[in-house]
Amino acid sequence: MTTRHARTALRTHSFTESVIREMTRVAREHDAVNLAQGFPDFPAPDLLKEAACAAIRGDVNQYAITWGSPNLRHALARKYGDHYGMDVDTEREITVTCGGTEAMAAVMLAVVDPGDEVIVMEPFYENYGPDAILCEAKPVFLTLEAPDYRLEKAMLDEVVSPKTRAIVINSPNNPTGRVFDREELQAIADLCLEHDILAITDEIYEHIYYEGEHVPLATFEGMQDRTITISGLSKTFSVTGWRIGTIIAPPDLTVAIRKVHDFLTVGAPAPLQEACAVGMNELGADYYTDMVASYKKRGDVLVSALQEAGFMCRFPQGAYYVLADFSALSDEDSMTFGKRLTAEGGVAPVPGASFFSAPERGHSLARFVFCKQIETLREAGERLLAFAAKG
Repeated sequence: MTTRHARTALRTHSFTESVIREMTRVAREHDAVNLAQGFPDFPAPDLLKEAACAAIRGDVNQYAITWGSPNLRHALARKYGDHYGMDVDTEREITVTCGGTEAMAAVMLAVVDPGDEVIVMEPFYENYGPDAILCEAKPVFLTLEAPDYRLEKAMLDEVVSPKTRAIVINSPNNPTGRVFDREELQAIADLCLEHDILAITDEIYEHIYYEGEHVPLATFEGMQDRTITISGLSKTFSVTGWRIGTIIAPPDLTVAIRKVHDFLTVGAPAPLQEACAVGMNELGADYYTDMVASYKKRGDVLVSALQEAGFMCRFPQGAYYVLADFSALSDEDSMTFGKRLTAEGGVAPVPGASFFSAPERGHSLARFVFCKQIETLREAGERLLAFAAKG
């Protein structure tokens, strides 16, 4: 008798498609203001657009070096040196990927084996758990409690085990907006050093913070050789569709990461890499200061509108997300509420359940983005007030 196999791999059965992208489709269906997916509705800097066009007209249209164009890798090394005092080898420690999403997948597949455990703090960005599962590893979730979402060393000690291979850190954080401070980062560093654990840091919002400071974990004593730093240019330069992600890792880990990256995507778009290099080299400190100030104004509009409509929330320390509690408006679960708000209220959030391993932990939460034009956010605010008034 022939054994019948499932038509799809078992590793795909324990997670769903992206709820964030699903809510974008729901938003389009109902012509709602999309405050679900984190992409700007305003233009990228002209400098970058002109540089991309110049690269294309200059026939930079074939494969770049698999691990990244020389111009971009040198720009990245200068950035990490100037901003953080890190000495990064352009030839042996940098890999450019098709966005931060591919970067995280490539890193996990390169350093995590079947049976390993990966610590993931929640609320989490939705990719981390599935990436561990694709490695046939086990994500171990550590819940940070609202409203402060603070990490303590004792919490880490409770979840570490002899099988722990890595811990994922996302700061500034999506969806909570937390910027982990030096004490919290030191606790992570101490854990990694004590138990021989790798740290995988998602620092895609590194330049977008309103309180505290962004400190790469790799700069802590003893951590440069065991930290894999993931970032990218999509959020900093408002080019989420360009898919330019970056990885900084020790040389021996980079060898493995590059092999996985090569067979996943070969390389990121060549002309767009050149344009990002121009942006990194020519956009000065004023660009970053003005960007943060602009996001602060946008966030003020959204947070005020949410609070006026009856949501409980606070301004984030970093990134451009607001995780809001809607329990004063409805006792529905987050998916039901999120889809009803989209269909009836004309504003699309991401249901909070998608950021937790146990959906009930996000029962009354919804995430909203404010990387939008002020006019877009004001329109969303008016719709939120009208929705709340209807009850």
